[in-house]
Amino acid sequence: MLEGVMLLWFVLAAISLLFVAIDIRTTPESPVLKWGFALLTAYTGVVGAFLYVLGCREPLPGLHERYVAARWRQTLGSTMHCVAGDGVGILAGAVLASVLGLAGPTEVIVEYVLGFALGWMVFQALFMREMAGGSYSRSLASTFIPELLSMNLLMAGMVPTVMALRMLIAFGADPLTPAFWFLMSIGLLVGFVIAYPMNWWLVANHLKHGMMTVPGGCARHNAAPRRCCRRTQRAARRACGMEAKSAPQPPVPVMSLLSFAALAAGLAVAFSFGAG
Repeated sequence: MLEGVMLLWFVLAAISLLFVAIDIRTTPESPVLKWGFALLTAYTGVVGAFLYVLGCREPLPGLHERYVAARWRQTLGSTMHCVAGDGVGILAGAVLASVLGLAGPTEVIVEYVLGFALGWMVFQALFMREMAGGSYSRSLASTFIPELLSMNLLMAGMVPTVMALRMLIAFGADPLTPAFWFLMSIGLLVGFVIAYPMNWWLVANHLKHGMMTVPGGCARHNAAPRRCCRRTQRAARRACGMEAKSAPQPPVPVMSLLSFAALAAGLAVAFSFGAG
């Protein structure tokens, strides 16, 4: 029964990824977020494809910017970008932990460090540095807190989910088995859901970008890609209000404490499964 469920999951995931990879080429979205949706679909299968169609795919030519302007779609883009980047590091950490024979808190630390480092330093700071005027150092500084808060909630949902499923599914910790990838997919999906409210707050308070719209000529004809990228990032800052100076409410320290409290609660639940 379980083998059949996993087989269906992977088949649908492959079909969904193929659809997104082909269809998103004509969507006037930032290249970074295009890759993000492809990664999210690889993690979550048909759910990722559904979110792409519902939240990013241009309904009619010329309507993308207005279509993605809704706050929930902006938040979808923000959460997707977090999970896509962090997920690569988390999966690498899970594989590395298995190879090295690490388990429990040590495994979680490896996954957290690699996930946060890759998500923050590459997917956020490096790929989105144009939003900080092209400066990588400024981009690192401006994306640290948003990435940290989002990562905490992602792990708060993912870790207990994976730990609980490992109690039910044999070989769930072995990356050479389909069960490992199935469990990690479900874990990242749950982490996405748990991280969504925090990303709503980040987008609403102008601390993180959401969806973007590449000007039509650049998206469809690949004209002047560097100038196109700069225009896109400036438009994204205006669309998301990231140039605003109003103080976030609730304040950042309060939300930081909340994110760490959620992470601690998630880890406590996760390790209770291990203790049992």
